[in-house]
Amino acid sequence: MGKSVAFFENGSWHHRTKVLQEDYSVKYGKKGGFNTKEEAEESYRQYEEEFERKSSGVIIKFDDSLTFRGYLIYWFENVYSTRIEITTRMVGAYAVFKLILPSIIEDIKMKFVTAEYLNDILKRIDTTFKGVSAEKSREIFSGMLKDALTNNIILYNPIKNVDYYERNSKKVTILNKSQLKRFLEIVSDSNWYLEILLGLFCGLRRGEIQGTKFDDFSDEESTITISRQLVPCYELEDDMELRGFKIKDYSIEERDPKTRNSLRKLRVPKIIMAQVKNRKKLKEYYQEKNANFKDFGYIGFQPNGHPHGVNSLNKYLKEVCQKNGLPHITVHSLRHMFATILAEQGVPLTKISAMLGHESIHTTFEFYCEIMEDIENINAFMNNEFSMEEMRERKCS
Repeated sequence: MGKSVAFFENGSWHHRTKVLQEDYSVKYGKKGGFNTKEEAEESYRQYEEEFERKSSGVIIKFDDSLTFRGYLIYWFENVYSTRIEITTRMVGAYAVFKLILPSIIEDIKMKFVTAEYLNDILKRIDTTFKGVSAEKSREIFSGMLKDALTNNIILYNPIKNVDYYERNSKKVTILNKSQLKRFLEIVSDSNWYLEILLGLFCGLRRGEIQGTKFDDFSDEESTITISRQLVPCYELEDDMELRGFKIKDYSIEERDPKTRNSLRKLRVPKIIMAQVKNRKKLKEYYQEKNANFKDFGYIGFQPNGHPHGVNSLNKYLKEVCQKNGLPHITVHSLRHMFATILAEQGVPLTKISAMLGHESIHTTFEFYCEIMEDIENINAFMNNEFSMEEMRERKCS
């Protein structure tokens, strides 16, 4: 069976369950009370066999009374989900169960579905959830109706008359597996390596990275606490109406994180903890060389101790990518790649949202829609500990 499906909890063995409901939706849960792991695994096998028995051939039960809602749920769970990757399913599930289904005011028979009916649903979605939500929902409709036509559930596909919605979000460049490996090898000797790792493997925002202090790390727990950010503050010239737009002064200010949910604690890979130790040694070196070194406690600092400018890391990323023929990425790109790695590991969207410090799960949903079409599966890259064993040993020595 490979990895055990059983787990021990509250004094007994348990396993996860999934049951096909009458409306073709899948109900997930868990079952416990087993004395041994073997008993739990056997029960799990029986549940799986029952699910397969009920779901196989269920399409032949469809009749003239099949509704739009019922078929959408069936199609997503038993057709669409069988041919897509984890990341795509996660985003699709959010679109179906959080956007589309709550926006269906009247459930009608599939044979009566029209472009007008679908447009009404999309308008409600677009009104409530701006951004990419309506267009992603339209994509779900398109796939569902295509399969419905193929299976003679409908005689005409109205999707060509359904309105399109523009995606307002700006496309973010991310690196594929081979590019990412090469990028990490290149930057491993730079003074920005720790900051890059915090963006890539902890998903920190630019200001959160710059606001991170040595005291935010716990050696015992291998964790980082995100509780502040550094942001730029600009003082503008007076009388701009006469003198034009001009910045008089610039400074960096410490503030609370972007949202309430941005206050969070994350576990960090060993490679980051090793780099924190290296960065402490660098600080000690600067302190010995410069009697005027001022220690603000931040992990990122210039030779005099002052924090870097807010655009310094993005400037470095642009230069290193141009020099080595890599796509231009930013700190925001690193954050996207972090989310993608988690999704490829099967981490639920709700947990990814919490780790990113997003204000709501809908923000995370839109986050994914920006990169869905270009993602390469980098699951093996993460499982192989970033394929950087030799480099870690060299850097930690």
